[in-house]
Amino acid sequence: MQASHYARHLSELVARREPFAVATVTRTEGSTLAKPGFKILITSRGEIAAGTLGGGCPEGPVVEAALEALRLGEPRVLRVHLVDTETSVAGTVRETNPNEIWVQTNCGGTLELYLEPMLPTHRLILVGQGGRDDVEGALVHLGMRLGYEVIVVDPNPVLPEAAHEVVRSAQVDAKALGLGRHDSVVVLTKGERDADVLQALSKEPLQYVGILASRHRIAEDFAELARRGVPEEFTKALHAPIGLDIGAKTPEELAVAILADVISTRYGKGKSPAAS
Repeated sequence: MQASHYARHLSELVARREPFAVATVTRTEGSTLAKPGFKILITSRGEIAAGTLGGGCPEGPVVEAALEALRLGEPRVLRVHLVDTETSVAGTVRETNPNEIWVQTNCGGTLELYLEPMLPTHRLILVGQGGRDDVEGALVHLGMRLGYEVIVVDPNPVLPEAAHEVVRSAQVDAKALGLGRHDSVVVLTKGERDADVLQALSKEPLQYVGILASRHRIAEDFAELARRGVPEEFTKALHAPIGLDIGAKTPEELAVAILADVISTRYGKGKSPAAS
């Protein structure tokens, strides 16, 4: 595979913020068409975007393993045995190691592959009301130090520390932001734009959506969202009140509680995503 061809497909996947996996042959034994260095790019839809493993036989099982690696976010080392039908069936029946794969073919060799999931950077999107907001500022500070790409959507932000990106707007343009499953959104709109923002977010498959508001305002927001026909599944999954209950009082403590909630959800310990 030419480097330019591989690089083009790689850059396209990254630009679209699409998860993908790279399967690279690291070693071979016996008779195989693939050689060390052969690789394929596998999309989150199970498509081979570029590359080859020397033939179609081993690629199907490798794609299945890649999708599992993407789901778990963990790399794997696979051994793919290219054997006759009888040996393949026997190996599959007795095998207990999911990284040992038996494929029916006449090659007779074995491939060792390193399978690496490539996931988009997790983003923290803060939707502000404008003006100074100490919670917003603390979330920018802590979010960046926790490795998030922090984006502020705010018509007039006053931030003590620059975020990675600032969108000066009162509207949440989901398409322009490219919102997706690796994004967590914290709504800090203080009432005036709550329903508009939440309605826009309800249409996206986000990892986390939470709103900082009193229980009284949350009840009002939920009633308005129901009036607008926003699915109940969204409001049930919405983190409201936002943040883990750690007794937080200061803006910095509130930011810690909110980000603990975000992280908990990211690792499957909190509520389900607002849309799945």
